[in-house]
Amino acid sequence: MSKNKEKNKTEDLDEKIGTEEEREEVESSSEKEGLEKEVSSLQDKYTRLFAEFDNYKKRTSKEKVELIQTAGKEIITKLLPVLDDLERAMEAIEDTEYDTPVKEGVQLIQNKLYKFLEQEGLKPMEVKGQAFDPNFQEAVTTIAAPSDELKDKVVDVIEKGYFLNGKVLRYAKVVIGK
Repeated sequence: MSKNKEKNKTEDLDEKIGTEEEREEVESSSEKEGLEKEVSSLQDKYTRLFAEFDNYKKRTSKEKVELIQTAGKEIITKLLPVLDDLERAMEAIEDTEYDTPVKEGVQLIQNKLYKFLEQEGLKPMEVKGQAFDPNFQEAVTTIAAPSDELKDKVVDVIEKGYFLNGKVLRYAKVVIGK
């Protein structure tokens, strides 16, 4: 009888557990699900890492372009007073009776300097007669407007303003009509 009991127990166990092939299928399907989850997790990590690296490349590229564009900013800023002096010299020469070669020489130097600075991205602000804009201009003083149409507009420019690659390098110092 003990043999029958053992035989019945093993048959019951086989029925509960199933055959060995079924057990292997269950184990392999759970293993497969685990591997699929791991692959999905790794793909997600890879996608995020790739996106992060792509953003890094874009950011460093943008920073490099900005650095190149503004590399000469300090030198150009130091040259602006020289440019102002050349403009004042040309105005003074126009009022006097210097020889034509002297006027042409100073004009040539001024034009060369302007062209060089324009190639580097410098542009003068055109503000005379325009409405006052504190984003680009600094009001030095106000005077009575010569006409009604010049109220709250730039009447005179004390010091020219400049842009360097679209950004304000120096604010224009202006006189406003009131």
